[in-house]
Amino acid sequence: MTTATLTSKGQLTLPKVMREELKLKAGDKIDFVKDASGQYTLRPANHDARSLFGCLADLYDGPPVSVEDMNRGIAAAIRAKHAPLKNAAVKKVTRK
Repeated sequence: MTTATLTSKGQLTLPKVMREELKLKAGDKIDFVKDASGQYTLRPANHDARSLFGCLADLYDGPPVSVEDMNRGIAAAIRAKHAPLKNAAVKKVTRK
């Protein structure tokens, strides 16, 4: 178990082993997250964007999709979601 001591100014120095494991360096931010049981978890708040690479890979099993295909899919989803609203507005206006 690793221990740290709180100073009279309320400062805490994380032990070297923890800083190395969490890949923390001077100036990095740390979140203290309280869970439902009242326990706190220490979590680095600074993340290099490169650390996110591949984090969603297991959510999609198909072939790579181009940006153009993604844009077409997004546009189709928006049209499908908002078409009923547009049609309802047109019907309302034409009924008068």
